[in-house]
Amino acid sequence: MQQEKSLCLEGQDKSVYSEYTGYTMISMSDTSKTSDIKDKLETALWDIPFICIHAHLDPKQLTAQGLHHVLLYHMPLSELYSAGMPNGNRLSWYATKDEAKTRIKEALPYLKYVKNTALHWLTKKILSDLYGWNEPITEQNWTKIDGIIARKSTDPGWAREVLKRANVAGSSTEYRLRDKGQADDILTYALEWAFFTRAQQHQNDSPLFELEWTWSQDGPAAPLPVNIDRKKFIAEKRIATLDDVKEAMKHYISLVPFDKLVCAANHFSTEINYQDVTEDQMKKALKNRDHATEQDRDVYTCYILQEYLNALEHASKRIVFTFSVGAEPMEHETASLLPQKTLGQLINVFAKHPALQFVCFSSSVHSDQALCTMVRELPNFSLAGYWWHNFFPGYIETIVDNRLDLLPANKQIGFFSDAYHLDWLYGKAFIVRKCMANVFARKIARGQYTFDDCIDIAKQICYETPTKLLNLKKA
Repeated sequence: MQQEKSLCLEGQDKSVYSEYTGYTMISMSDTSKTSDIKDKLETALWDIPFICIHAHLDPKQLTAQGLHHVLLYHMPLSELYSAGMPNGNRLSWYATKDEAKTRIKEALPYLKYVKNTALHWLTKKILSDLYGWNEPITEQNWTKIDGIIARKSTDPGWAREVLKRANVAGSSTEYRLRDKGQADDILTYALEWAFFTRAQQHQNDSPLFELEWTWSQDGPAAPLPVNIDRKKFIAEKRIATLDDVKEAMKHYISLVPFDKLVCAANHFSTEINYQDVTEDQMKKALKNRDHATEQDRDVYTCYILQEYLNALEHASKRIVFTFSVGAEPMEHETASLLPQKTLGQLINVFAKHPALQFVCFSSSVHSDQALCTMVRELPNFSLAGYWWHNFFPGYIETIVDNRLDLLPANKQIGFFSDAYHLDWLYGKAFIVRKCMANVFARKIARGQYTFDDCIDIAKQICYETPTKLLNLKKA
């Protein structure tokens, strides 16, 4: 049998080499043991139910209606667009058969360029595990798998079967999608309506428009899109005075169904300077609305945010304030951008509202250390999952590893999917478990955790913590 090669010179003490270089000498037998532990961990993690605290699941179409909903979910869609596919727009919410067919055929020539990506791996995993499909998708066969998915979607029990296979005990989704409550047994609800703290490019009065857009509505509705064409969105009422702001906010809060919600979903744009704002500053900025500057925009945002958080603190039922940060608008979609200044300003926002719980979905891996230090010093601030531009295996493992070392288990949530259909919730649950198994195996190898520690910790961050934080009923 061939001897294992060593990085040390013959006769050199391996421990000395390790001390001076930082390398750990691992033999083939050690690697085999680590791999065995990793496999056992991954199997054990599938026995732990996950809670998904953020998604966009629609009870009218909980699972993919065809191949388009798997292949062209907005994250892999971005890769295809980058590879040269001419249309990078997201699918219509209820895409017609003609739209689906056109978009799939547009994508086919570019699949060869994304075979290397993690999201393409997940696409194949979803098709294999849920639909028994293990062939490359081509011009000749795509209609076959499309038909398989479409037929499965008509099975009344299919959605709950997918959720069972993913071992996800339940998921949160937008309240406005609740429909008749036909999925209340598996879904909880988040308010995702007005985004007062999201900047719109070249629209410095956007915080006011977000609020006045809801002023004439009679209940939670779809949020305004990013980078809207204001000519296509005409509000029935216009905010001109401080009294208008207060009246519009009172109307908004009166329509929030607190008894049916577990959280409110929000987004903090990094362009905005978050600061304390007085009524006099707000009155002055309102007078300049038609020629609003970025400074005026910041005043509008911060005053409305103050009013909103105060209302949530005094609501009949306190709900968790979840928010995304670090995905900033470009001309097409977003990029991962998160300046440290924004985080420093948000510390003060959270500290001033100790009765509210804030949970962050970050899209910027490089800011995770700063976010962790904030959590360590703020009892009402927690971190959840790996949002959007962070949802790739290398980033997930880095985040899991560091958060386990830095944060209490009841201040971190190990999973959410941001999925639009349960198919991608399944795929994301798969990759998170695999990444967690890798991280836990390394911690066992270094002597930090036992196997039982890993399972207990995983159960805490993926099930116990979200259940307690969002006040959910245990499965």
